[in-house]
Amino acid sequence: MPGIVLVGAQWGDEGKGKVTDLLAERADAVVRFQGGNNAGHTIVRGRQTYKLHLIPSGILHKDTLCVIGNGVVIDPRVLTDELDELRRRRVDTRLLRISANAHLIMPYHMMLDHAGEAKLGKLQIGTTRRGIGPCYADKAARLGIRVQDLLDEKILKKKIVAALEPKRLSLRPFAKDPRLDLQTITEEYLTYGHRLASYIADTVRLVHERLDAGETVVFEGAQGALLDIDHGTYPFVTSSNPVAGAACVGAGVGPKDIDEVWGVIKAYSTRVGAGPFPTELDGELADEIRERGGEYGTTTGRPRRVGWLDLVALRYAARINSLTALAVMKLDVLSGLDRLCVCTRYRSTGPDGAEFEHFPYHQTVLHHATGEYVQLEGWSEDLTECREESELPAAARDYLRFMAEFVGVPVALIGVGPGRDQVIWSGRTGANWLAAAAA
Repeated sequence: MPGIVLVGAQWGDEGKGKVTDLLAERADAVVRFQGGNNAGHTIVRGRQTYKLHLIPSGILHKDTLCVIGNGVVIDPRVLTDELDELRRRRVDTRLLRISANAHLIMPYHMMLDHAGEAKLGKLQIGTTRRGIGPCYADKAARLGIRVQDLLDEKILKKKIVAALEPKRLSLRPFAKDPRLDLQTITEEYLTYGHRLASYIADTVRLVHERLDAGETVVFEGAQGALLDIDHGTYPFVTSSNPVAGAACVGAGVGPKDIDEVWGVIKAYSTRVGAGPFPTELDGELADEIRERGGEYGTTTGRPRRVGWLDLVALRYAARINSLTALAVMKLDVLSGLDRLCVCTRYRSTGPDGAEFEHFPYHQTVLHHATGEYVQLEGWSEDLTECREESELPAAARDYLRFMAEFVGVPVALIGVGPGRDQVIWSGRTGANWLAAAAA
């Protein structure tokens, strides 16, 4: 299976970094295809914890080509800091490549992001205020500045002037900010260009060479399907497309290059920022799951909202991504709960009390929806030492089986702890990958 896409199948923060790290053992290349440093992947290796924001999770494997694709928006300060930190920890970064066509986050993008959220007040979307949205907006408006522009001072300066002109009114509160000085911006970004020059490449060609050779390429997404700007809970979404189809656009490959699509999920649901969340919990149970699961944002440190597993939303995510397998993370967090609830339909909190078996297309309906649940038996056993599915308690196996049958997608991987060895490879697809990694 030379091309496999990994996507988040919930609202992000599902554990994609860990799954990518595991598959990278078998992969020849890992390609990040969308998003920016508003995402974060945490990988635990032994006693070492790595927090990555832009660099693909496969960077921890010294023989794996790691690509930041054209669909990613890059803050060069964050990227160079991340490279410095990896080098400090003696991680080999020589096989990192950055698409010359990827767009750059500029200082004015972050200013506009802050100003936009502040202006919305109580209607804030809950962005990370890292300039992601304004950068994608400039890309669509054809005012974007790309990685390749860092290598040509004349073009870089012209493009900065062109990009700033229509923003002067919006940037008026920052008029005296030295970060907006043309010469300052130009010199700063040229310096980034010098530092990154050896990594900049025609990444589309590099990826195609590996696919044509029958090598395995993992396409790594950020955020989750329910944050997709087209298919998510708009406007409380990210500014890009975290669905599997975006791997083709963001990496420069065709649909026929994709053989598998894995959806990474938690055994429960979480969400960061504003927006509808039909299965949200509050009170002591929410606090307990949040603490046990370490549910605080990798990028922002914000506490995540916590809820029961939403199978209505997961079935929707499976459809729009054409999922072929599920990777279920943090099953161990649910140990010790007598009863587990899984959402199998929604009910409107409005006067009609209408029920919905499918994910509502209308935002008003979704904002007034609450979960209707099936109760399943919990388990008390510690799962962290389990390495075979047969070692799981019967109730845990029943929980996974109910999930897979409802969604119509088999489980290939089960996470039972934060360590990279704390996993169970499940089913035919999981067994194939485990055998390949051991070969």
